[in-house]
Amino acid sequence: MFDYIIIGGGSAGCVLAARLSEDPAVRVCLVEAGAADKSVLIHCPAGLALMAQTKIGNWGFETVPQRGLNGRRGYQPRGKVLGGSSSINAMCYVRGQRGDYDHWATEGNPGWGFDDLLPYFKRSEHNERGADAFHGSGGPLNVMDLRSPTRFGPVFIDAAAQAGYPRNDDFNGAVQEGVGRYQVTHKNGERHSAAKGYLTPNLGRPNLTVMTGAHTTRVLLEGKRAVGIELRVGGVLKQIKATREVLLCAGALQSPQLLMLSGIGAGAHLQQHGIAVAHDLPGVGANLHDHVDVVQVVNAPHLTDLFGISLTGALNAIKGIFEWRRARTGMLTTNFAEAGGFIKSRPDLAQPDLQLHFVIGKLVDHGRKTVFGHGFSCHVCLLTPESRGSLKLASNDPFAAPLIDPNFLAERTDLDRLVTGFKQMRHILAQPALAGLGGQELPASAGAVTDAQIEQFVRGHADTIYHPVGTCRMGPTAMDVVDAQLRVHGMQGLRVVDASIMPRIVSGNTNAPVIAIAEKAADLIRAA
Repeated sequence: MFDYIIIGGGSAGCVLAARLSEDPAVRVCLVEAGAADKSVLIHCPAGLALMAQTKIGNWGFETVPQRGLNGRRGYQPRGKVLGGSSSINAMCYVRGQRGDYDHWATEGNPGWGFDDLLPYFKRSEHNERGADAFHGSGGPLNVMDLRSPTRFGPVFIDAAAQAGYPRNDDFNGAVQEGVGRYQVTHKNGERHSAAKGYLTPNLGRPNLTVMTGAHTTRVLLEGKRAVGIELRVGGVLKQIKATREVLLCAGALQSPQLLMLSGIGAGAHLQQHGIAVAHDLPGVGANLHDHVDVVQVVNAPHLTDLFGISLTGALNAIKGIFEWRRARTGMLTTNFAEAGGFIKSRPDLAQPDLQLHFVIGKLVDHGRKTVFGHGFSCHVCLLTPESRGSLKLASNDPFAAPLIDPNFLAERTDLDRLVTGFKQMRHILAQPALAGLGGQELPASAGAVTDAQIEQFVRGHADTIYHPVGTCRMGPTAMDVVDAQLRVHGMQGLRVVDASIMPRIVSGNTNAPVIAIAEKAADLIRAA
């Protein structure tokens, strides 16, 4: 018996576990389907290159065939480990734009504007640059500049400046637009996930129980009240009870799945899978959207200080391993996406609608395909997609993956802006600073010259950049799932706290926003 049960040990779950257990009179249980975050591939930043090719700490979902992507199935990696996706991501610390959050507030969610959330961003953060009007010091999440950056990030920034884009030293300051280096969630040369920042320091609290390898199968209900959860641990089905609240933090793909498995969702869909309808809530699983992204890869075999598979690359990696083990410095402290920026597809836009990630290696198919030699890559993603998809059940089996349909590029405007973004990215890579390195664009994209050809390249190669949101949308309408207190409409003792509550995706990487959402949620829960 606990006061609070938290389903999902990802970023939001780690924040809630730490904050709620600050009160010694409150009993908190955190339940995670994956394992503890012990792998060295998690803690060594460059380990993400190997994790991308495996399912270490990763659910490794796929989408249903995407019409906008020539019928291809997209890849949907999600963290299955303490820390969740913050234990397997590229560690970029990005908050988004003021307008993102102000839009949430104007859609009927009081208390969720940028000025409301900024204190939570600051409370969560320990920025090694120091505190200022936009940044915090002393928070659990360490944010810093890369300890041992390569020489190539500044080259990309110079190329973008040559193409006419402004430089920006802080994407999380007063203005997001421009190009620069990303700050990262690192500490002392290691990944600093939400688990390391919030959970690990507090594991000794007697009022905090953390269960790993525990797969939640459904929320237990008594009428319209959540009273606990059913879970499977080591092949045994168990139940645990919550006297106050069940807090669903399983992410944008699995929080709606668990609600539906528990009888909360669109009634006809639940009945189709033989699930008794406890509460007909049609918005569960609707409004799925994501940042669609496409990559240009440049082959540069002579640049052997870039990451790559070769004899020299292997020798560099061996040296890097010894340096990282000895001093936590060197090439293995990279997050690969060392630089990037935020630009506009049209000059008349009020804010950037495209994001760039410059990667110091040849990234093909999320790094899952082995590509020999050295080179670099650049991503461009659409920050404000109009296309909307859905998350549905494949069956009533809680161990079956859900049907994930982001409906990428369903809206023509999304495709047109991504084509424009690809051309802008290519223009940057063609500037003297980068062109002078002597690389060659890979044939797959080099042959795409006209808009029609680029469109076909985009449809044949675009995919997510790992930011699904919106499936338990916050708002006051009949298609919304939670209210501005993150309480599930029509239910008691049940909240959702993760990226699924975002009414509209933020303009950037989603990890920092999820941590801020959870920080605010902790205050809402304690005030209840």
